[in-house]
Amino acid sequence: MQPLRYSINVTLDGCIDHMAVTPDEELHRRAAETIARADALIFGRTTYEMMESAWRPAAAGNKADWVADWMLPFAKVIDRTKKYVVSDTLAHADWNAEIVRGVDLEATVRALKRQPGRGLYTGGVRLPMALAELGLIDEYEFVVHPRIAGHGPALFAGLSKGVDLKLVGRLEYGSGAMALRYEPKR
Repeated sequence: MQPLRYSINVTLDGCIDHMAVTPDEELHRRAAETIARADALIFGRTTYEMMESAWRPAAAGNKADWVADWMLPFAKVIDRTKKYVVSDTLAHADWNAEIVRGVDLEATVRALKRQPGRGLYTGGVRLPMALAELGLIDEYEFVVHPRIAGHGPALFAGLSKGVDLKLVGRLEYGSGAMALRYEPKR
């Protein structure tokens, strides 16, 4: 069974607003390497639309002013990676994506995990919380940035029950950010 991994950038005070942190070249390079090892990404509608609007044009050579040249390898790898989008409201998805509608989330993700492969990755906020509630995430990676945002949204706010984790790896970036990898205690 292939693992489902979750990764998110977070500030020291738990803020997961993507505008609250500024990932640097080193972090983008590692994220591109990580996604390149994924068989597919599983996103909710909001994360899918945000990622598509940012990275699809950049991968096609139409990068926005904020996209530095060193971000292009990330754009290219996420562009070509298979995506599953869990949504009942998204009209269509054509960015190497398949929409997963009105299904039993647990059964669908378990079926994807049963397929042979190196692993699945997820990101975002609401979908990963639902996956955590179902006990489907096999590895959590929190890239903790040395910043206090002073506002939300907060990571896993509203989770119905705690998830006990054990540290399985860590990586310190030159920026002072730390990537902390955990697996659920079972």
